[in-house]
Parts: sequence; C-alpha cells; structure tokens
Amino acid sequence: MTSGKKTKAARSSVAAARSSVVAKKPKPWGTIIAVVAVLALAGTVFGYAYSKIADQNAKEAALAKWNPSEENKDPSDQIQGVVKIDYQPGKHVQATQRVAYDHSPPFGGPHDNVWADCTGTVYETAVRNENMVHPLEHGAVWIAYNPDQISGEALDKLKARADGQPYTMLSPYPGLDKPISLQSWGHQLKLESADDERIDQFIQSLRRNPNTYPEVGAPCDSTGFDVTNPPPFVAEAPGPDAVPMDGGTEDAAETGNTAGTDAPPASGTDAPAPTTAPSS
Repeated sequence: MTSGKKTKAARSSVAAARSSVVAKKPKPWGTIIAVVAVLALAGTVFGYAYSKIADQNAKEAALAKWNPSEENKDPSDQIQGVVKIDYQPGKHVQATQRVAYDHSPPFGGPHDNVWADCTGTVYETAVRNENMVHPLEHGAVWIAYNPDQISGEALDKLKARADGQPYTMLSPYPGLDKPISLQSWGHQLKLESADDERIDQFIQSLRRNPNTYPEVGAPCDSTGFDVTNPPPFVAEAPGPDAVPMDGGTEDAAETGNTAGTDAPPASGTDAPAPTTAPSS
C-alpha cells in the first residue's frame, strides 16, 4: 500500500471514529424539558391574560347598558331595589348642626357646606352624615357598609370599587340595617353581598349622571376637609333642635369650602314617599 493510500485510509478511520462518537452522544433531555416547560408556562400566562382581558371586555359590554343617555336618562330605574326621592338641593347647615334625615344612611337633604372628599376616598372610620351627603349633590356615589358584617375579602371588593375612583367614596356605617348601602343624590340601594352585580350597575348609572344630581360640574376634592381626621359619625338620633329635611340655609351658589351660615329651624313636613325601581 502506497503512503498516499495509507494516509487516506487513516483519515477515513479517524472520520469514522468521530462519527461514532457523535452518534453515541446523548440527547440534551434537560434542555429539551426546560424549553418545553418554559413554553408551557408562557402558554398558561398568555392564556390567563387573554381570559382576564376577555372577562373585562365582557364586563364592560354588560355595563354599557347602564350608561345614561338622552333616551335613557336614569338607567337605575331598571335596577331592582333602588329607592328614589326628589330632594331640594343647596340647603346647608353649620358644622355644629345636625339634620333630622329621613333615611339611614341619608342620600339627600340639607348638608354641611363643607363636603367630604370624594376623590376615590376610602375612609377607615365612620364620617358625619352631614358632610357625606354633600358630595352626592356633586355627582358622587357613596358606598357605606356595616363593619360588623363586611370585612376581609368582601371589604376588599368594595374598596376596589372606590379607591382612587373619581367621585366615589367608601366608609363604614355602624348600625346599618343591611351589609351594604349605596347612595347617590336622591337614590339608594341596599344589598346583602359585595358580589351583587347591582353595585356596578348603580355606580355606572348614577356616578356623575348629569340627569340625576343638581350641581353638575362641582368638584370632589375638598381642601377644607381633613381626610385623615374627618368629623365623626354620630350614632344617636338627632335631638329636637335638629334641622328638618326642608330646612337649612339655601345658598344661591357655592364658592368654596367655607362654613355655613346660621339657619333657624323650619317647621318639619312629611318626607316625600320613596319609590322603588321595578325588577330588572
């Protein structure tokens, strides 16, 4: 055998050996499994995100029917259980006065000239009624709850509907006859559960609905109101010196958070009969 042939044969032998080594090299199962796991996780994450987006879109579509319009000025008329009363706006009392409200929580009538902040405010303590009614006149929704019945996850669900949401406020209301009560100007809805779909329907229908509150365009931020130390709720019934529902000082316009003026008590009259919306 010539030297050339020997060299060629040697090279062939080396190549064959290398091929054998390559052929015997194990597959990278660890890498393969890791890649498959990452892809599966990504699929789960994207699937969850898509599901959440789809659920949110479906929720928004369902709530669209509760948007006020020229043809449907007060969609809350179709919400079962809503009580409606026509209250005269613009009647104010001083910080030292109480109002003999016709409902608990109240949702209209005379109120303190300084309104409670309603810029998505979550109050940890119960707040004086007279301050809480005023934001309703500005188009806000007040979510009140019985602290003996609502806590934990249920309370978190209510906070999510109020915290940071414009023209919305949440506060405990000791002695409330139902776990939850929603108020807007002239409207109230009492409910048993934080999962009740009517909560969102009420808010969608009435928050800043220009057809249902008197002071369209009024602000919700309140520079004269201490959110960290609000005037406390008074559980006792008001005394005989309380301002009646048809009383208070009637202001022609509000120019800011200033103290109200003295109002001599007026003779009381029967409260207007409430109406309840039909079943949806």
